[in-house]
Amino acid sequence: MSAELKITDRSFQFAVRIVKLCRYLENQDRVSRTLANQLLRSGTSIGANIEEAQAGQSKADFTAKISISRKEARETLYWLKLLKETELVSADQLTEILKEADELVRILTAIVKTAQNKTTHEK
Repeated sequence: MSAELKITDRSFQFAVRIVKLCRYLENQDRVSRTLANQLLRSGTSIGANIEEAQAGQSKADFTAKISISRKEARETLYWLKLLKETELVSADQLTEILKEADELVRILTAIVKTAQNKTTHEK
């Protein structure tokens, strides 16, 4: 996925990929369906919280929403790693989405740190 995409677009495209992966998992066994539910919640929440942050009522509200996005991205990365390690989905099929999840965590971490630094320096 292109690094030039805005974080809102990038997180939306990521959510689309998550939905497609979860649709695949829903057609598998009970364990896969259970993990799909967890993955669907966290993977689609990333972009939703970024969108909410864009309309934040204050800098603190923005930082809080972006922090939630980062938390959801980290959780999503966890579920994806679990799918890989348990071989419920082949490592080859997960390579790109795992890479994107990791990049989203890194980007969101940088945004949170920047937002926190701005808030600290304005006090």
